[in-house]
This record gives sequence, C-alpha cells and structure tokens, in this order.
Amino acid sequence: MAYDAHFRVWRGTDEGGALEDFTVPVHEGEVVLDIIHRLQATQAPDLAVRWNCKAGKCGSCSAEVNGRPRLLCMTRMSTFTEAEIVTVTPMRTFPIIKDLVTDVSFNYQKAREIPSFTPPAGLAPGDYRMQQVDVERSQEFRKCIECFLCQNTCHVVRDHEENKAAFAGPRYLMRIAELEMHPLDTADRREQAQNEEGLGYCNITKCCTEVCPEHIKITDNALIPLKERVADKKYDPVVWLGNKLFRRDR
Repeated sequence: MAYDAHFRVWRGTDEGGALEDFTVPVHEGEVVLDIIHRLQATQAPDLAVRWNCKAGKCGSCSAEVNGRPRLLCMTRMSTFTEAEIVTVTPMRTFPIIKDLVTDVSFNYQKAREIPSFTPPAGLAPGDYRMQQVDVERSQEFRKCIECFLCQNTCHVVRDHEENKAAFAGPRYLMRIAELEMHPLDTADRREQAQNEEGLGYCNITKCCTEVCPEHIKITDNALIPLKERVADKKYDPVVWLGNKLFRRDR
C-alpha cells in the first residue's frame, strides 16, 4: 500500500550544506534508491547520487541511512515505519563531491600500493595447482564488490583523518591477507601489512564485518589471521630461529 514518507536528504558539497526535508510517495516493494530517484524526477532534479546496477553488486550507491552505512539499492523501505523519518547522507569518511556522491579515490590509491599476485618463477599460468580448501578460503574475499562501506565505517579513518596516509583500511588489508594466504604467492606481505598499511591500527571491533553487504567475515577470516601471521614472524622465537637457520630468498 502506498503512503507518503518523510525523507531528510543531505544537499551540498564538502564546503558546506544542510539536510533538506521532502515528502515523497512510497509504494510496496520499493528500496531507498527508488525513493531517491523519485525525488530526482519530481522535486530535486539536481540531486546527485551515484548508482549503477540497482542489484547490490556494483557497490556504487553506498551512503548512510539513519546513520548506518548501507547500499541504497538493498535497503528496503519496509524496514522503516510509515511515521519514521528516513535520513540519507553521504559516506562520512570521504570528501563530498555533491549531495550523496563522495570522492572515494583514497581507496584506489591504497589498492595501487599492494603488489599484485606473485607466482613462483617459471610457473606457467596453466600449471597452477591448488587444493580445494585453499580455493574456498580465498573465494570469500573475492565476493567483495568494493562498495567501501567497510572503509567508511572503520573508525581508524572515520574519526581520524590524519590516519589515512598510514592505514589501508579493512578492504585492502583483506586483499593483503588473501594474497598472503595464497599457496602460490611467493611474496612475503607481512612487513608491508604492518609497517606500510597500518595493520596495527586495527583493533578488531568488527564494525567492517557488520556493514558488509556480501557478509564477508572480514575481521575473523582476514584481519585476525593476518595479525597472527605478523605476530608469528615478529615475536615467535621458534619462527625467528627457523628463519635464521633455514633462510631462503623468496
């Protein structure tokens, strides 16, 4: 059944702006992105919003709904009461370009800092062999749609702008973990994770896992195991002795 919803939407740029109130019709089965599109069509033609697939797979329509990082296309209006005010704001961690569109270039800069997959020398692509358990372990991380909601909600950069230069964020620490766990990757990525990408800043609050629309267990399956690998190399005396006795070039 259709009803009129009260929406409060951020309008402005990184230099300033304000929340504006709208009353807009809502129909059964719609999501927040449908309502934003209706606002564009009927009341605010200059409202800026980024979107693409409207199927929860491109990660483009990331924003915050009632203060929680969400995909607009996957947030159903049925989760709100008819009397509830629905507040839509841009991701808080990144600079605002206009309205609900943010500048997420920080994430692509961090992606470029991570060396790519490094197979053993002389191993042809057709000769790659992996155990199924190793395939399944890394497959979870490949579900990432790069919506950057985990990056947005991580308080290390959300509340401390000065940390961005030294912290890759959960999405790219997860990428390092994926490669570090890969049985055919020969690069030792532990020092980079700790010293260059700020793994030590992460205090495993699991806020990144809670907002992931793909339900990837970022903290439990990527960040904590990566921390354990770093700790083994740096503090485990047995590992330290083994590295000294059986050192080899990787």
